[in-house]
Amino acid sequence: MISTILLVAFYLLMPLLILYSCQKFSLLRKLGAIIIAYGIGLVVGVSGLLPEDSREIQDTIVTITIPLAIPLMLFSSDVKAWTKLAGTTIISLIIALIAVVTSVIVGYFVFMTDDISDLWKVGGLLIGVYTGGTPNLAALKIMLNVDNSLYLITHAYDMLISAGYFFLLITVGQKIFSYLLPKFKTKLKSSNQDVFLDMSETPMWGILKKENRKPMLLGLLVSAVIFIVAGSTTLFIPENNQMIVVILLITTFGILLSLVPSVKKLKNTFELGMYLILIFSIDVASMVDLTNLPTASSTIFYYVFFVIFGSLFLQIVASVIFKIDTDTVIITSTALICSPPFVPAVAGALKNKEIIVPGITVGIIGFAVGNYLGLLVAEFLHTL
Repeated sequence: MISTILLVAFYLLMPLLILYSCQKFSLLRKLGAIIIAYGIGLVVGVSGLLPEDSREIQDTIVTITIPLAIPLMLFSSDVKAWTKLAGTTIISLIIALIAVVTSVIVGYFVFMTDDISDLWKVGGLLIGVYTGGTPNLAALKIMLNVDNSLYLITHAYDMLISAGYFFLLITVGQKIFSYLLPKFKTKLKSSNQDVFLDMSETPMWGILKKENRKPMLLGLLVSAVIFIVAGSTTLFIPENNQMIVVILLITTFGILLSLVPSVKKLKNTFELGMYLILIFSIDVASMVDLTNLPTASSTIFYYVFFVIFGSLFLQIVASVIFKIDTDTVIITSTALICSPPFVPAVAGALKNKEIIVPGITVGIIGFAVGNYLGLLVAEFLHTL
């Protein structure tokens, strides 16, 4: 009993220590809370410190955290703003989504091997993470019942290769792409969007501020009600489809409730959702059996690399045809491949603040559709 309490306390409190450390030390902040969470989880998992009956607790945490996190992270979405995107941004978003889906499907045939029977699941994970982000990746892990080791190695390579991709975009991306694509034409004499630059810091430490407790608790309560309502469908849905239906319903309810002003204005719900993602990350990493990683490792590395840079290649080719400007292509790709928090950093590197809001909006749209699209593509690959 004591070991169970200590284990639960570890999973709940360690993310707070991670957030505090990231707030305190710039090096850890640059490394990122998600990466640190995975690292700690792996160390704990292989240390032999976990109690023998820990698996049941770990499975319960996985089952609870993601369904609660998804609505929390969607409540603050500005769905109405999606309809206000400029025509070029909408076209660029559609091109980028098609490029990611095409790269995942083509890559599946290129790297399909008997060593990895669940490569179709990896395809679904990649769709989720490269249209939305880590929350979509985590949700699809549950929906597709992905093995913990396969999930971890896929996400590890995603973070590694995405880091190189991000570095490419902020250093030479604009210069190289401008040889093929037209330059961005400013629509404003000046930009007053400096406030959005703070997003790159992802200030999740605000979840512990006293003034934020009430709105966060209300948000958590609403999210729990959504979970209960969606979960009740398991009473009449076949077992093999239950988690798929529950996650899709939770995503849909989260989007719909973002249209309700009283829900939308709740403070720090997104940050609270990310806190739950950190709990999930530590939990999943601590469940991994490292002895299973080497056999599938290289194939998944090449698959992830192919999808990231293959989708960029296709996006550039299509953007040349549709005459999409350099900055819009780069910021759209950043929002989908790297996720919205990276948008302000890239915009700063490009010295173009006008693309921040469209870029963030594109990323949020990707987050909203990622679960649907990831499931659809994964099931399609499974039928081949």
